[in-house]
Amino acid sequence: MTVSTTLGAMNGFTFHGGRLAGAELAWPQAPRPWIDLSTGVNPDPYPAPPARCAARARLPFPEEIAALEAAAGAAFGVDDPQRVVALPGAEAGLRLLPHLLGAKTAFAPGPTYASHGEAWTEAGARLVEREEEAEAVVLVDPNNPDGRMWERADLLDIADRLGGRGWLIVDESFADMWDRPSVAAAGHERILALRSFGKFYGLAGLRLGFALAPPQMAQRLRRAIGEWPVGADAIAAGLAAYPDVEWRRRARARLCARADALDLLLTRSGLRVIGGTPLFRLAEAEDAGERFGRLAAAGVLTRPFELRPRWLRFGLPRERELERLRAALEGSA
Repeated sequence: MTVSTTLGAMNGFTFHGGRLAGAELAWPQAPRPWIDLSTGVNPDPYPAPPARCAARARLPFPEEIAALEAAAGAAFGVDDPQRVVALPGAEAGLRLLPHLLGAKTAFAPGPTYASHGEAWTEAGARLVEREEEAEAVVLVDPNNPDGRMWERADLLDIADRLGGRGWLIVDESFADMWDRPSVAAAGHERILALRSFGKFYGLAGLRLGFALAPPQMAQRLRRAIGEWPVGADAIAAGLAAYPDVEWRRRARARLCARADALDLLLTRSGLRVIGGTPLFRLAEAEDAGERFGRLAAAGVLTRPFELRPRWLRFGLPRERELERLRAALEGSA
């Protein structure tokens, strides 16, 4: 591929990660299997037990979903399970909330996860440039892709400033990496938080997430999402994983060490690490677009950014992929 062809192909991968099928079509000669570093999903997933066959053969019981919500709430520091709503992934919540809240203006400061702005505009809201103009403020904590973290007091101040005119929505999809409660644990009546199961627990395909909301809004979310928001396997995984404090402790330590090792590889290849979380690293280079193409040709998919052409985001590789990644990075320099 020429540089111009590479940059053209790159545009198909700038909105979301995980588009491995598209990469295989764009770079058919790349070595297999691909190393997919375009997402921020734990490469060492939780050993979730499969649901019993009998549970898969019937609809989930309301008591099972309630138990899942209680277990998740306890892990998030939210004592009242009535404030915890199970969802088929955090993405479902971020798409649904703009329609339920009905805000006419939204402030979603970037760079951040692009789906938030898209969801609000599709719901008919106008994106504004200042918090003071907004009826809904959308923040990501920690932010994707730069890993910026918000102070809890600052989030509560924003919610107080919104007062009765609007809502603060905090996307905490990557927050399980830290042992701290959700901002929703404060019980503020104008704060909504979203949590993802799949990223930290490495089981993104289960499609499990949660909205943490004041009770009346939680009731509206439950009615909107329906009687059976998640399936038997998601329930079984969540009920096993959320009480497993020891696994979380070990996973956090392992991911931090793996992120440090990845930083070393990136730095040695001439990239500058400028942010991230232990689940993904954000790197910068003048020739990031060309590096994206050379890495893809070597069977390594990363995450480029249309509006930040010097940036590349790297998810964490598996242990067995480190040597191949090192060689690919050296070849991309």
